Amino acid sequence: MQWLRSVFQDELDSVTSTLVELSNLVSDAIEKATHALLTANLEEAESVIAADDRVDTVQHDLDSRIIDIIARQQPVASDLRALITALRMSADLERMGDMAHHVAKITRLRHPQGAVPSELLLTIEEMGKVAKLIADKAGAVISSRDIEKAVELEKDDDEMDKLHRKLFTTLLDDSWSHGTETAIDITLIGRYYERFADHAVSVARRVYFLVTGKFSSEN
Repeated sequence: MQWLRSVFQDELDSVTSTLVELSNLVSDAIEKATHALLTANLEEAESVIAADDRVDTVQHDLDSRIIDIIARQQPVASDLRALITALRMSADLERMGDMAHHVAKITRLRHPQGAVPSELLLTIEEMGKVAKLIADKAGAVISSRDIEKAVELEKDDDEMDKLHRKLFTTLLDDSWSHGTETAIDITLIGRYYERFADHAVSVARRVYFLVTGKFSSEN
């Protein structure tokens, strides 16, 4: 029985490792997507778009493994909670990859022109930095199950929300001179970064629940 438990623990550890791998992939994707957006770099944007297939494949394979583990091991209590939580986290991480993918597609759509007006470059750059920070923290939280760091992600998300509001302040200003098409692009870009961060916070909240059996007070 001890041997069987050891095998099961190895499977759980492998699930955690794959979730961390996913967090690393989406962190890399949002960093590259941001750089491509700010520099109108089509080659880099295309690499992010192509790499999203890797995120999808890892997520689908992970979900299949988790379902197989549940069917074979019939876990209960905290073990079952860990596996169900992992399924939900993998979905959140896959959606983060989608958000980076969408940012890269706007770069491709507007190439060779840049999609971001000069007065918004710094704001988008900051949104990209916060997004990468949040993704990296989410991966660290998955790996360490550090609930204090999980709660920190709520504050990081507040910073993303502030930047999102700043974006809209510029868009709605009477001095906006870049037309409707660019306004739509910026609205979508802001939404993609905001949703990226929201999914990372969701990951952190799931880890908090996994460790404590309770929902974060920030929920």
